[in-house]
Amino acid sequence: MAPRFPVGSMVIYPFHGVAEIVAEEERVIDGVASTYLRLAIAARDVDDRRALVVSVPSDRADEVGLRWPVTHEDAEAILDVLARTDVNVPSAWSRRFKNHQDKLKSGDIFECAEVVRNLSVRTRIKPLAPAEASMYQHALHTLTSELALSWEVDVREAASCVERALQR
Repeated sequence: MAPRFPVGSMVIYPFHGVAEIVAEEERVIDGVASTYLRLAIAARDVDDRRALVVSVPSDRADEVGLRWPVTHEDAEAILDVLARTDVNVPSAWSRRFKNHQDKLKSGDIFECAEVVRNLSVRTRIKPLAPAEASMYQHALHTLTSELALSWEVDVREAASCVERALQR
């Protein structure tokens, strides 16, 4: 049987975004042999060439949220999420931050798009607190990198599409 996520595949790892499966390796832990997928997650900063490396037990890949990138059609639907203006967001900073953090941890690209949209709207009202500004940059990177992969374009082009959708 072929592996669900073969080596060389580009996948989405929750909270971190696009990752490449660079190896499949056998490990023995407490006398039990298991297969692990080694993922290389690209650095967020273009000038930083280091990648985060994560190992995931292949039999728990679904459980940890590893998934294929969204389809081209779903990627287009994300632009509609970004363009919505009738949204309800908690006004209390701590509740809003926790809510957004939970959305990002889910690994759901539509929820990530909601975070980008909500924080983008807030930037038009007043500057974001440093923690929210960092969250916004993280969510924007996660979103644009997956959209770029789905649309088969570079990240700059995907970022331009996101920006246009946010301005609608």
